[in-house]
Amino acid sequence: MSFFIDNWILLAVAFSSGAMLLWPMVSAGARAGSLTTVEAVQLMNRDKAVVVDVSEPAEFAAGHVIGAKNVPLSELEAKLPGTVKNKAMHLILVCPNGSKANRAVATAKKLGYENAQSLTGGMGAWRAASLPVQKT
Repeated sequence: MSFFIDNWILLAVAFSSGAMLLWPMVSAGARAGSLTTVEAVQLMNRDKAVVVDVSEPAEFAAGHVIGAKNVPLSELEAKLPGTVKNKAMHLILVCPNGSKANRAVATAKKLGYENAQSLTGGMGAWRAASLPVQKT
């Protein structure tokens, strides 16, 4: 017991460093199912991933990923099966900032799209990476 009392500073440092080492794994679990822009482009190029923008039509018209299909979040459950028929395809869900896309991932997985992922940061991250944007 005296060891713990005499060396409390060392124990605090050891505990803190262990917590800092585990933090990236814990925070990654909270973002499970999300992609960076680089990972999204790789999926689009290598695996022919389908990009579905869950923004409202006005937001979609202001700028979206080239080739993306617009299915607003409010209509996702009804329209996604008709838009993307192959449930085994990689599905990238996008919105202006990433929050709607995260909710859309849960809906897509409920519908059987196990390879559904969201773009972290949404269109803001896409534009920040200087990737091409299409306006309609």
